[in-house]
Amino acid sequence: MTATVPGLTLVPEWISAALERDIVAAVDAHPWDDSLRRRVQHHGYRYAYRGRKVDAAEPLGPLPAWAAELAARLCGESVFTCPPDQVIVNEYVPGQGISAHIDCVPCFGPVVASLSLGSGAMMELSPPEPGPRAVVWLPPRSLLVLAGDARYRWRHAIPARRSDPDRGPRGRRLSLTFRTVVRRQ
Repeated sequence: MTATVPGLTLVPEWISAALERDIVAAVDAHPWDDSLRRRVQHHGYRYAYRGRKVDAAEPLGPLPAWAAELAARLCGESVFTCPPDQVIVNEYVPGQGISAHIDCVPCFGPVVASLSLGSGAMMELSPPEPGPRAVVWLPPRSLLVLAGDARYRWRHAIPARRSDPDRGPRGRRLSLTFRTVVRRQ
């Protein structure tokens, strides 16, 4: 049995295959951070994994053109109330994943949106109380939106494996996660 996750929206084919190719090429033109088990890029603001924080007083600079265009679209489609100002690109090769987590609550606003490029992957979501998990297939070019309970109460993970049940082998996957940085007064 798979649970329903309040606040989770999945939009298949949010971008075209041609735009996906252009974005992947633009992402790969930027330097990668190899300090984690997977390669990452930070745009707008750096997320400090060890301290689990973002310093809003230290921006990295404006979003790259490809990210700014997607951020404007996310706002234009009312996914966000203003264009997100922080993007993390995670690269997953077969066998890599990310452990169950909730995106930093004091760091980021009420919506988290993630665009999957390249290979698809299964995402597992764990409820706040004991109960059935939800399993969601994230196809290439799909947009996952986490708001409400999906954002603040359910933990999400990509299991580290080389293939997904009933979906076959994984390939290289890029996850472009858009968020808004919370500014403290």
